[in-house]
Amino acid sequence: MLSAPAATVRRMIDHLGLQCADVDATAAFYLRVFAPCGVREAMRIDTPHGPVVGTSGPSGQPHLWFSPMEDTGHRPVHLALAAPSREAVDEVFAVVREAGAEVLHEPRYWPEYHPGYYGVFFRDPDGNNVEAVHHGPPPGQNG
Repeated sequence: MLSAPAATVRRMIDHLGLQCADVDATAAFYLRVFAPCGVREAMRIDTPHGPVVGTSGPSGQPHLWFSPMEDTGHRPVHLALAAPSREAVDEVFAVVREAGAEVLHEPRYWPEYHPGYYGVFFRDPDGNNVEAVHHGPPPGQNG
């Protein structure tokens, strides 16, 4: 079992790039689904192979990038994006359902990760396993 992260610990992931069959469709999906977490388009670069889109959270620094596929091989990816609250995780879930995406696991606490781990898991348009997660106090505790 992992211990709960300390409030002063910085996020481990600096940025992540995903190859997409349709960059615009995938970027639009992430922007819509993660709007409750403050995700927005930060940059767009036009290349000869298609657009490259950088998305960011409230800081404005692009951390999640979408680019055209280099090949069509199977490349499973798990991506977890931080949510500011349990309510934001629930909002992501509502938008995921509205978008018609496959829900892998509805929002719940995952005490096997740590007592305050609350997340929802779903598939993006390219089949990646995506998660919105909030690290907070365990159920029944204020914080």
